[in-house]
Amino acid sequence: MSSSISFRIYGAEEKCASCVHLPTAKETSEWLEAALVRKFPNSRLQFQYIDIEQTLISEEDQRYAEAIKEEEYFYPLVVLNGEVVGEGNPNLKEITKKVESLTTQSAN
Repeated sequence: MSSSISFRIYGAEEKCASCVHLPTAKETSEWLEAALVRKFPNSRLQFQYIDIEQTLISEEDQRYAEAIKEEEYFYPLVVLNGEVVGEGNPNLKEITKKVESLTTQSAN
């Protein structure tokens, strides 16, 4: 069985000023999860949405939240197995390629 693929999507309830025409970070997280689970039904995909305005437990979450607040990244910020793979308006095609490469590696 393949190892799990972990997504962490960072965002906030309030949309960023330049993102008013886009879905919320939470909606993007839900959409991304639905699309990727459909595309990779036999893969162990895990998704976690992290609200950067809430209390954050892990140091990694705190680092990403701080980077977003300091405008190093736009939200929603999509992190796949510890690697940033999308921000602002994440590109499904690019994220899909990353997941495909991980599922191919774990199948070998």
